[in-house]
Amino acid sequence: MAKRELTSDKGPRIESQRNVPVLNDRGYIDFAPNDPDNPQNWSTPRRWLVTWVTILLVFNATFASSAISGAFESVVEEFHVSLTAAGLTVTLFLLGYCAGPLFFAPLSEFYGRRWIFYMTFTGYILFNFLCAFAPNYGSLLVGRPLTGTLVSAPLSNAPGVLADLWNPIERGTAMAAFAGSIWAGSALGPVVGGFLQLKKDWQWVFYVLLMFGGASGLTMMLLPETHAPTILRARARRFREAKIPGYEQVKAPADDEDRSLSKVFSIALTRPWIILFDPISFFCALYLSVVYTLLYMLFEIYPIVFRIKRGWKPGISELPLLGTIVGGGIGSGLVVLDTKKRARKIKRGESSMSDFVPEDRLGLAKIGGIGFAVSMFWFAWTGQYDSIHWIVPTLAGVSLSFSLLLVFVSFLNYIVDSYLLYAASAIAANTIARSACGAAAPLFTMQMFNALGVGVGGSVIGGVAALLAIIPFLFSKYGKQIRERSKFAPTKPQATTQQSGPAGRVDHEELAVMTAYKAYASSLQSLEGRRESNENGHIRPPRTPLPLST
Repeated sequence: MAKRELTSDKGPRIESQRNVPVLNDRGYIDFAPNDPDNPQNWSTPRRWLVTWVTILLVFNATFASSAISGAFESVVEEFHVSLTAAGLTVTLFLLGYCAGPLFFAPLSEFYGRRWIFYMTFTGYILFNFLCAFAPNYGSLLVGRPLTGTLVSAPLSNAPGVLADLWNPIERGTAMAAFAGSIWAGSALGPVVGGFLQLKKDWQWVFYVLLMFGGASGLTMMLLPETHAPTILRARARRFREAKIPGYEQVKAPADDEDRSLSKVFSIALTRPWIILFDPISFFCALYLSVVYTLLYMLFEIYPIVFRIKRGWKPGISELPLLGTIVGGGIGSGLVVLDTKKRARKIKRGESSMSDFVPEDRLGLAKIGGIGFAVSMFWFAWTGQYDSIHWIVPTLAGVSLSFSLLLVFVSFLNYIVDSYLLYAASAIAANTIARSACGAAAPLFTMQMFNALGVGVGGSVIGGVAALLAIIPFLFSKYGKQIRERSKFAPTKPQATTQQSGPAGRVDHEELAVMTAYKAYASSLQSLEGRRESNENGHIRPPRTPLPLST
């Protein structure tokens, strides 16, 4: 088994022969150019199959979070609890979203994506049996946070899968589909739950979740491992077992990382809280917490507008929520178009990734912020009066959902591009903040709108939205200065104190806080620093350290 050593401007390289591992400039096993084991080299149909299976698991998570809200009346009737107490079934589920990502995201960095999906989604299905056959209300309240925590793994780790599969230019469409599934699942849940309420049996909600989850679990078996470091570790182990002369001790980059779970979780449970109060992180979390809270408030507001005020029956009164799915779909489409427009400019040479700054992400957030405020007032005062045709507040809901999705996606992108090396921690902080606020929505929405009315109550939210709409404009003007003063948001990636490990991976400390949304790290470094092969077939290392592994 011969190996031939080549030289280039980056130093010695090893050209692979048959059955000989390819090594990078640090001596670690790596992917060869056009390597079929590299998930980004898989065929487009295969990558889309994996993408849609992953998104289906995400849809399960968001659908399960809100479906029970359509059957609150049945829960109240059977267990003799108040409507507010029934809302705890949503609140506790969403609190699971706060806990899950802190554990499952770093675990996926150690053991890969696939087995985390297998174990957590199977656990989610099993604990749904506890909910479906709960003998009392206490059992139901125990089952909901457990299912929420377990099913948060697909929700939190799916963007990591998309990062594994797609390069930064291609990823825009996949990320738009991911965001759309969050909106669609959350909005469809109350519609289905409302029709199941006609049976006067809340258990049917969980029967549907079990059937849907079981079918989705079968498709989950199609998921291969997509986490590149895990694939390389397995490859290195195979070569060591094969005892190829000269490669008996070959290693993957992940083999030399600190794999102490105590270290991982100690950082995962502390650093997000520190970064949360950094100015950019704090105001983004504030804005997205309002967005997420309103999303779950809508599941209480729509029945008031269409069932109580207009006298529609359960199920029918939730149908206007389908308009929010339409709005989210339009918003996702606009995100895709914006991504493709930027990609075309780069391909034509009209601009380069070096010209890109995080504040360029905020254009859609400006549109969404203004639309959020306007749409909320529109919905509030057309929903207040039953003399106004139902299509008018429904269209307002379409506009509202469209605006919320633009804000949601734009700010998540902005956070990652601003914090680079610490983006995972910043997104973890944001996830916890908005999930906690969304969890509170079922506990006060009904009382608030019964006391204030739809018009005034909606106007309060619209007023808050109008105040928050200034944030993307302020960040566009002063964002660079704020980042220059931040300890965690350096203006230059190479200025950070932590350095990337082999093959562009960050060191073991940041692995502790690699959360779901690292797929948004399609910043300038990941496009221009990705491993590529030159015309001679040599492996070329990244030009600059990558802020996040992709």
